Amino acid sequence: MTDPWLALAADADPGERLGELRHAHEVFTAAGRLERPVRPVVGESWRRSARARVCPDGAALVDLDADEVGPYRESHPLARAMPVIRELMSAYATDGEHLLAVCDAHGRLLWVEGHPVTRRRAGRMNFVEGARWAESVAGTNAPGTAIAVDRPVQVFAAEHFLRPVQQWTCAAAPLHDPHTGRVLGAVDITGGNGLAHPHSLAFVQAVARAAESQLALLAPPPSAGTVRLSALGRNEALLTVAGRALRLSRRHSEILVALARRPEGIGGDELLIELYEDESVTPVTLRAELSRLRRLLGPDLLLSRPYRLASPVDADFDTVARRLASGAVASALSAYAGPLLPGSQAPSVVRLRRRLDDSLRAALIARGDPGLLADWASSPWGEDDLPAWRALAEAAPAAQRPALLARARTLEAELR
Repeated sequence: MTDPWLALAADADPGERLGELRHAHEVFTAAGRLERPVRPVVGESWRRSARARVCPDGAALVDLDADEVGPYRESHPLARAMPVIRELMSAYATDGEHLLAVCDAHGRLLWVEGHPVTRRRAGRMNFVEGARWAESVAGTNAPGTAIAVDRPVQVFAAEHFLRPVQQWTCAAAPLHDPHTGRVLGAVDITGGNGLAHPHSLAFVQAVARAAESQLALLAPPPSAGTVRLSALGRNEALLTVAGRALRLSRRHSEILVALARRPEGIGGDELLIELYEDESVTPVTLRAELSRLRRLLGPDLLLSRPYRLASPVDADFDTVARRLASGAVASALSAYAGPLLPGSQAPSVVRLRRRLDDSLRAALIARGDPGLLADWASSPWGEDDLPAWRALAEAAPAAQRPALLARARTLEAELR
């Protein structure tokens, strides 16, 4: 049996975290009674939940009220997939007294449909439209964890981090943009013990694939002349060119980001400075990387003297910057999939990453919208952002303020 204390962060203070420790022990004990070890995906999720200071006796927060949910979900990309999701899942959910749910990439439930009695029961734990079930807010649960790990997940009863949810079983699979690969949200089936079977996970995976196929049909791939670069939230960028999607190495990703920022072209010596921290790297090394990149992209796209791309590039980081410049903060946040090439130490990437993050954070704080601030603060890149947590505590409704202020104080102590 795995040690129950491993469900928590290694630096957790038992005095401050007694509730979480007790909860971890109870869940591990329950797993022992079922004569099966705690699955790695669950144990890792418990650790993340504990690090996020999720209270085991808490509940999901409702971010969007009834008036806000409708307009938001109508404009969401997943609205186009709902007909096929309903066709495949509605009868199964209703007949089995289950619920089908679809959430956005922040774990916010946009559609919750199914058996009316089950909906009323689920409503008592805030499994309702507009509620946030991200793992960082609601602990281990199928839709939140599926988004966190970007793969299908099934969560059984006592594997849930929140005690009020431990009477339920759920299975969820992430939904992706078929052309960029960006996570758009997740589709979930939630109910009682009847879902505690491997076919529930297989079923929801099949629904997710069908939904993505529907999105691909409704939004055909870009024309052959369009070049798109997706580099936010990933260490290896995705380049879509001539209908092909190419996953680039880290160094090639850095080169493409630098060239996309300089459509007029850049000399070899300057590009060397932009890409390498180590001043001992020679121009020969850079030329070798560029030769390999040219073989991958084709000779017609990557030009030299100066180095430049033959076609304009539609880059996701430029999309965020343009929306911020126009004052469309919510739209900028929706396009922001995470820090630019987060593992890169290339000087030009580090500068651009910091500038983009600082600009977006400043715009969110200036806007003071609690929903947008919560989206940022509950994300992996915003969970330790003290200014954002302070701004969220100031902007949030009075009932939520004490918990948010406590989180800000805890974070401030950790950072100190």
